[in-house]
Amino acid sequence: MTIKIALILSVILQFGASFIALSLIRRTKYNISWVLITISFLLMAIRRLIELIEIFSADKVSESPLSSWIAIIISTFIFIGTIYIRRIFDFQRRIDELRKENELRVLSAIIRTEEKERREFAKEIHDGLGPILSAIKMSSSAISESILTDANKKIVTNVDKAIDEAITSVKEISNKLSPHLLERFGLDKAIKSFKDNIVGASLINITYSSNLNNNRYDYNTEVILYRVVCELLSNTLKYASAKTVNISLFDNSNALDLIYVDDGIGFNIPNIQTKGMGLFNVRSRINSLNGTIEMHSEPNEGFLLKASVKI
Repeated sequence: MTIKIALILSVILQFGASFIALSLIRRTKYNISWVLITISFLLMAIRRLIELIEIFSADKVSESPLSSWIAIIISTFIFIGTIYIRRIFDFQRRIDELRKENELRVLSAIIRTEEKERREFAKEIHDGLGPILSAIKMSSSAISESILTDANKKIVTNVDKAIDEAITSVKEISNKLSPHLLERFGLDKAIKSFKDNIVGASLINITYSSNLNNNRYDYNTEVILYRVVCELLSNTLKYASAKTVNISLFDNSNALDLIYVDDGIGFNIPNIQTKGMGLFNVRSRINSLNGTIEMHSEPNEGFLLKASVKI
């Protein structure tokens, strides 16, 4: 009777080991070697179950006690072994999670450092070069035109125009490096301003819808989503030959969802990502916020991007 109980236990242990092995198949990404091992465990358990049924049917133990106890020991070792294998897989999964977290931290730190340098550079341009150009403008305006010849008046006029263009360029460069609207008024107004500037300088029709209003978010989130939209619009203007662009950015309580669509010439995404940095930067920036991103495009089918960032 003791051997029969032990044999029942061995069957239970073998089936337990088989189920543990089955649960690990997905983690091994359906590796053929692990699939074969799992099938072997399962067949061994089924064979042992058939033998146990035959023993109970005959109402006697047909194999020697030594053989039975060896089978029980083997079943125990298999079960314990699969438990430890599962622990190894759990440990490996944790290592992968930690590596991903560290990669995101590094990427996020790089982007924060980049934005800090942009802000400092923009401040240097705005506070350093801006006043100098303004002083030159004032000095030029102070020149009395009554004592100038017509040729010199024309030169002074051209200098004034050049100074005005330089001041405008300094403001534009400073704003692109570190958008003041984003810092002062938030993501919604910054994107609207960038969109309006593009519409005024091109024939493309851009529609932007949002429910953000005056809501403010973590600065890192705001600046990354702003950079993503700017990058996408710049790519559309340069390469897509698109007539319309639709942008939507909505706060869905626990996430910011961005959808970007253009009706341009489209492209093959894998080829573009290996040749240029634009879409790679977009994906990297969204990943740095631990967000999700999907992109779809085919030749002559335009471009679609969906991104979601938790808040």
